[in-house]
This record gives sequence, structure tokens and C-alpha cells, in this order.
Amino acid sequence: MKLPRGSVLIVASHNPGKVREIKALLGPHGIEPIGAADLHLPEPEETGLTFAANAELKARAAADAGKHAALADDSGLWVNALNGDPGIYSARWAGPTKDFSVAMARIERELREKKAQDFSAKFVCALSLAMPHGEIKTFEGEVHGRLTFPPRGTHGFGYDPIFIPNEGKFGDMTFGEIDPHVKNAMSHRARAFEKLLHSGILAESF
Repeated sequence: MKLPRGSVLIVASHNPGKVREIKALLGPHGIEPIGAADLHLPEPEETGLTFAANAELKARAAADAGKHAALADDSGLWVNALNGDPGIYSARWAGPTKDFSVAMARIERELREKKAQDFSAKFVCALSLAMPHGEIKTFEGEVHGRLTFPPRGTHGFGYDPIFIPNEGKFGDMTFGEIDPHVKNAMSHRARAFEKLLHSGILAESF
């Protein structure tokens, strides 16, 4: 599996924030990314029981329907005190309107109801790259941290405003407060992407 410079790559997501981050990661590698929404590709039902399984089914559906290589991301927030929830259901906790303020409020409410003392959490990302009707490879990355309430910051998307990474240089800043370029370089998605790069599938950066 190899993607030479100039290759078209479908970013198999309808989430503008994810598409933006993945396009930024692909930028230096001479790849031409295009979002699944721009190709009017449907969103497949996420029936997998793991991040990797859902990433693979989304990549496979987009590659086969769009007739180009496709890169899919499945990621979410794993809260230790909630036994891993919302996990693979992270987007679904935000409801049909994708209102993550609702999802963040639910996490806070459930932690308070459990009288949780442990606010540790991690973001998990699985990136799957599929060729049309062909090979598929998956790479996973994590970033560990802790939760804080109320949400802070206007950068990023999803659960970023309640997540403080375990990186001392950022103090108590959430992903929602950290500059997006800095956050993107050390996020769970960036760590999964780094493994993809080490696989040699993409062309070397400029």
C-alpha cells in the first residue's frame, strides 16, 4: 500500500473539525484530501464495538463508494470513572444535533452522581486507510489527561473544552484553550497519524 504525491484521498468524515485536522496533517505530504461530505457520500452506520472496527468500516465504505483511497477516523473520550464511557459512543452522546455541550454536561452529571474522585481520562483515535476494494491498515493513538468543569476555551471541537492533557508545559489549559496548531501536533489523532507516517504509506513531507 502506497500513496504517491498527487493522490486523491477521501477523508471519510462528515465532522468539519475532524476533516480540518486531518487535512492539516496531510498538508505536507502532497496528498489531495477531499471530505466525504463534498462527494455526497453517505455516513455508514457505526456498528463496530471498538474504535478500530468503526474506523475500518467507515474507511472501507468511503473507499469503495468514492473509488479513491480513504482515511477514516474513529475517536472518542474514555473516562475511567465511567468505565470507559462515552468511548465509541462519544459522538452519539452529543445527540442528533451534535451538541457537545449536552454531552459534556452529561459527563459532569454522571461523575457527580457517582461522587467520583478520579477525573482521569484519555482521548483515543483509530485511523484506518483503505484502498478501493483492497487493502486496509489501521493505526491507533492516545493522549492521557484529566477532566475539568465547567468547559473552558473556544478552540478545537467535541470534548476539547473539558480535557486537560498530562503535559506539564500547558499547566491547567484545556485542549479548548491551547492553540490549535500546538494541540494538533500532540493530540491522539496526531499520534495515530505518526504511526501511519512511520509505515511508509505516504510520500515524504516537503
